Amino acid sequence: MSEKTHTRTQTNEQTASNDETLRCPECNGNVITDEGHGETVCADCGLVVSEDSVDRGPEWRAFNANEKDSKSRVGAPTTNTMHDKGLSTNIDWRNKDAYGNSLGSRQRQKMQRLRKWNERFRTRDSKERNLKQALGEIDRMASALGLPTNVRETASVIYRRALNDNLLPGRSIEGVSTACVYAAARMAGVPRSLDEITDVSRVDKSEVARTYRYVVRELKLEVRPADPESYVPRFASSLGLSEETERRARQLLKNAKEKGVHSGKSPVGLAAAAVYAAALLTNEKTTQAAVSEVADISEVTIRNRYHELLEAEEGLGVA
Repeated sequence: MSEKTHTRTQTNEQTASNDETLRCPECNGNVITDEGHGETVCADCGLVVSEDSVDRGPEWRAFNANEKDSKSRVGAPTTNTMHDKGLSTNIDWRNKDAYGNSLGSRQRQKMQRLRKWNERFRTRDSKERNLKQALGEIDRMASALGLPTNVRETASVIYRRALNDNLLPGRSIEGVSTACVYAAARMAGVPRSLDEITDVSRVDKSEVARTYRYVVRELKLEVRPADPESYVPRFASSLGLSEETERRARQLLKNAKEKGVHSGKSPVGLAAAAVYAAALLTNEKTTQAAVSEVADISEVTIRNRYHELLEAEEGLGVA
């Protein structure tokens, strides 16, 4: 037995698994399996009992978590954004084989029947059909609003809870879906105004607000009031303003909070006015009309809140 083999065996002793059913034919010692090298060796004398065993692990190597995730071929993870959590089979709508060649007429008919029955099995009852339609609406609205994946997941979970708690009778699927997106965005710290939500929804503003209050109350969701500062980065980015202006807008809002000016005011209006005021204070060119279009709020509201913010800052300066 060479010294190199003996050293290699002892190095891998800690990671190898014990095999109590085999004994060393030379010294009757304990035999261990070295999965890294595909060998079965004696832990006492180092004899290689067998080699070239089947490696049950992946054929690739990964040096960090990202590489491991990208090379893994176990399929997509489960997700709440799909009614079956992504565990069902999807049949491609294109009538082509794995090589890109067109299918024959008999194969096309067969695939069409398979698609039909696959769709029937995926949505076997009214509850699953309801969930499929609602999650499609949630995904559509989240995409239109530019919301991240975690918001879509949260909105999907909220809708599932509402469906399981039987909160949907008497309310439209679109209304509850919109309310879930609105609540999830606020819970995730990336709120959208009620007007922005209504613009991408298929129901009117009053129904969204009414359904939102109902869902939050019945499910006991912990939704804090929207912070005006959370709107500032989005407004500043849409207007192409600098980081200095963004910081100045945040400072104006903090001063307003200290003076209590924000109480009872729309957070969207305060954020829009703060961005406009900060742009003027930092000598950046923007107009009330541009801010109004980005924030989807009237110029009158911006002017009123603009004066209130400046007065609050002057009040703190005097104090």
